[in-house]
Amino acid sequence: MFLEQLVKLPVFLSFSPLQMSRVFSKSPKHCADKQGFSIKKHHKKFFCIFSSIFTSILSLILLLWLILHPSKPEFTLKEADIYQLNLSGSHLLNSSMQFTFLSRNPNEKVGIYYDQIQIYAAYKGQQITVDTSLPPFYQGHQDSNLLTASLVGTGLPVAPSFGYEVGRDQTAGKFVLNVKMNGKLRWKVGTWVSGHYRFNVNCVAVLPFGPTLPTPPLTSNQGSLCSTSV
Repeated sequence: MFLEQLVKLPVFLSFSPLQMSRVFSKSPKHCADKQGFSIKKHHKKFFCIFSSIFTSILSLILLLWLILHPSKPEFTLKEADIYQLNLSGSHLLNSSMQFTFLSRNPNEKVGIYYDQIQIYAAYKGQQITVDTSLPPFYQGHQDSNLLTASLVGTGLPVAPSFGYEVGRDQTAGKFVLNVKMNGKLRWKVGTWVSGHYRFNVNCVAVLPFGPTLPTPPLTSNQGSLCSTSV
């Protein structure tokens, strides 16, 4: 009797609720896992493309820098003439001098625009002329230019020891001073022109100077290579 009733039970009662819930609970999680995998895959692909572009740009910049990296300009002091250098009172200096420089661009593919140039003379760390400006100019590939600057100073204050230092140089037979140049330049490659760069030049002039020499002008035609920084 019991067996007959068991056989007559509805067929759907043979499926447990737990089994049905397992079937339906797997679907959302499975879809989420597939969607997450797809997102990660797209992120990885985007990162690889971005890295490749960034690396290519860096390589191109490095290559251009290695090919076109400009060498700093070269300056040589060719001639120095001192016409006046005397004290009025105890520490006021009057000066007049002229210098000739050779400027050279050593670059084969880079031109130089000199937009601003100022020159002055210094002795024992003291400025003995006022700043003098030279006109701007363009210097082509491997070109050379002669620059002449006339420097003067009127009533410039100097240290009380200035006369003593000049006397020591006269005893030693040579007068040593520095000619300093500074300004702004731009590099030109093809049609591209860079921004401004500051440059500084320091030249050392050595002039014969002694008790047996005639009165000024003191003159030196011995060329000396100047130090340049950009």
